[in-house]
Amino acid sequence: RRLLAGLAALPRIRLYGPRDTHARFGIVAFAVEGLHAHDVCQLLDDFGVCTRGGHHCAQPLMERFGEVATVRASLAPYNDAADIDALLAGLERIIRKFA
Repeated sequence: RRLLAGLAALPRIRLYGPRDTHARFGIVAFAVEGLHAHDVCQLLDDFGVCTRGGHHCAQPLMERFGEVATVRASLAPYNDAADIDALLAGLERIIRKFA
């Protein structure tokens, strides 16, 4: 919930998938308007945040949404609120500077 709410609050973020946490697992795909997913991933890496960019074996779906690629954040039991906060803070800085 924290990640979904944080992404929804950021400008220029297009969030993909259900907004209901009961209808999804710990994987969240999103795009930053005006930036390629690979660039976003590289910039997040500079903040110590690991994400994956690409079409995630779903290229027809990406074409359907008009996206070349999305950023994917995957949460696991070892992630905590600080990890989510780092991702959101990194995205906020990236959006402010580049988007």
